[in-house]
Amino acid sequence: MSDLEIRRAAAADVPVIVAMLADDPLGATREGDPGDPAYARAFAEIEGDPHQLLAVAVRDGEVVGVLQLTVIPGLSRRGMRRALIEAVRVRADQRGQGTGRQLVTWAIDTARERGCGLVQLTTDRSRADAHRFYESLGFVGSHLGMKLAL
Repeated sequence: MSDLEIRRAAAADVPVIVAMLADDPLGATREGDPGDPAYARAFAEIEGDPHQLLAVAVRDGEVVGVLQLTVIPGLSRRGMRRALIEAVRVRADQRGQGTGRQLVTWAIDTARERGCGLVQLTTDRSRADAHRFYESLGFVGSHLGMKLAL
């Protein structure tokens, strides 16, 4: 769909972003009130870090998708930069219309422009539809991801 604009998120977008993050069974257990000052602090930290890009997809003036792209400099692979895609969400009424595909493709292109040689992401084991979606974009389940809650 060519009517989709992808841009850097603004502070005013935070409540809509938080609502999208909370709009699924997993997110509903993790997210809180969009007005919580913790979200504004997190947005300011992301916005102030040149290695972070919080992007939104906008259609007809409304935010309909979001993702966070992090560029990670590293020593491995001869100093290769890699990009991490996180928190990909598309508003429920916009799913199945190519919004997620355009948003992730944009993130891959942006990572390439920023000198990354690899794009990686994690997705919860329970998200079978997401797994198929990422595989359709060329992602391969090559590693076992692990997390430790602090």
